[in-house]
Amino acid sequence: MSSEVVKLARTDAGLASGLRISVMRLSRRLRNERDASEDLTPNHLAVLGTLWRHGALTIGELAAQEKVQPPSMTRTVNHLCEKGLIARTPHGDDRRVVVISLTDAAAAVITESRRRKDAWLNHRLKELTVEERRILRHAAPILERLSHA
Repeated sequence: MSSEVVKLARTDAGLASGLRISVMRLSRRLRNERDASEDLTPNHLAVLGTLWRHGALTIGELAAQEKVQPPSMTRTVNHLCEKGLIARTPHGDDRRVVVISLTDAAAAVITESRRRKDAWLNHRLKELTVEERRILRHAAPILERLSHA
């Protein structure tokens, strides 16, 4: 941890600032582990991840999950559809509504992206002490809870 983050983390306000800086840096570093040839933005990958976790969704549901407006989600969906990563199918009850789902190609992209990021992070974790890894095991569920607030 950089000395800047250590100094910040000594108070609750500093903890918030230190966590923000550290999480942003780690997130940026993990994003760098994606395959540059994928031609997918972090937003594209986020949409694929949402569909991976939640299954097929309508454009409106997907927009709500990603906290964007439906017209923005429609542009993202169009791009991913052109890439063959998602499929559109009519809704079972309302033929005017379209349901978005992942293709096998998307599953392969997600799996490989996660494998690459996990490998990088696993390598970095091996550089930590046993005690530091224990602390992170306890912190991970807390960070997950914060991410859903």
